[in-house]
Amino acid sequence: MTATQGQATIQQVWDQQSVWSQSANRLKRSVERARSGALALAVTAAVVGTAASQVMSWSTWLGTTLAFVAALAAGTSPLLAHRSGPGRMSDWIRTRAISEALKGEVYTCLAGVGPYADQPNAAALLADRARDFRRDAADLLRHTSGVSQVSRPVPPVFDMDTYVDHRLRRQIETYYRPKAAWMQGRVELFGKAELAFGALGALLAAAAGAFTISDLAAWAGVIASVSIAVTAHVTAQRYAYQHLEFLRTAEELQHLLDRWTADPTVTAEGAETFLSQCEHVISIQNEAWMIRWTVG
Repeated sequence: MTATQGQATIQQVWDQQSVWSQSANRLKRSVERARSGALALAVTAAVVGTAASQVMSWSTWLGTTLAFVAALAAGTSPLLAHRSGPGRMSDWIRTRAISEALKGEVYTCLAGVGPYADQPNAAALLADRARDFRRDAADLLRHTSGVSQVSRPVPPVFDMDTYVDHRLRRQIETYYRPKAAWMQGRVELFGKAELAFGALGALLAAAAGAFTISDLAAWAGVIASVSIAVTAHVTAQRYAYQHLEFLRTAEELQHLLDRWTADPTVTAEGAETFLSQCEHVISIQNEAWMIRWTVG
C-alpha cells in the first residue's frame, strides 16, 4: 500500500467515525426529545385537568374541552416516553461507543504506537480493526443509514507530542471540562426548579387550609405532581452523575498530561503505555456511562 493509499484509507475510517458520531447524536436527540415531550405532556395533563374541573361549573363547553386535552396529554405521555426506553437508549449508547472506539483507533494509528508501531501497513491494519468494530455492531447499521459524515481532515497527528496536543489536551479543554460545567448548570437549574415548586406547593396548601379555599388545595396537588415529574426527569437524565463523571475523567487526563509535560522524553514502550493509559481513561468513562444509563 502506497503512502497516498494509506492516507486515503485512514481518511475513510475517519469519515466512518463521523457517520457513527452523527448517528449517535441523532439517537441522543430523539431520546432527549421524547423525555422532554413526556415531561411537558405530564405537566400539561396535571395543569389542564385541574383547570377543567374548576371551570366546568360555569362553562361546560370549556371544561369539557380542557378535560379532553388533559386526557389526551395523559394518554400520550407514556407513549412518548416509550421512545426513550431501554432499547432506544442501548442503541444510542452502543452507537456512541463504536464512534469513540473508531476515534481512539485512528489516533493510535496516527501516533504510530501499540499495534501500529513499526507497522508498514498501519493503514490496512486500521481498516481491518475498524471493520471488526462495525461487524460487532451489525445490528446498529440501520441507524447509520442516510447519515452523511461531516467533512473534516484527519487530525494532524504523527507522533506522541502531536497526539498530546490534538487528542489529550482537546479532550480535556474542549470536551470534558465544558461538559462538566454544562451538567453542573443543569443540576443547579433543576435544583432551583424543584425548590421553587416545593415552596409554591407549601404556600398554596397553607393558604388553602388557612382560608378554606378548596380551589387552592387542588392547585397545591398539581404543583406537587409537577415537582414529582421534574424530579423524575432529572433522575432519568442523570445530570449529577454525568457531572461527576466528566469532572473525574478530566482530572485523570490532566494528571496524565502533567506527567507527560514533566517528562515527555520516554522510550517507545513508555509512549505506548502512556497512550494506552489515556485511551483507557476515556474508554472507562464511556463504559461507566453506558452501564449507568442502561441499568438505571
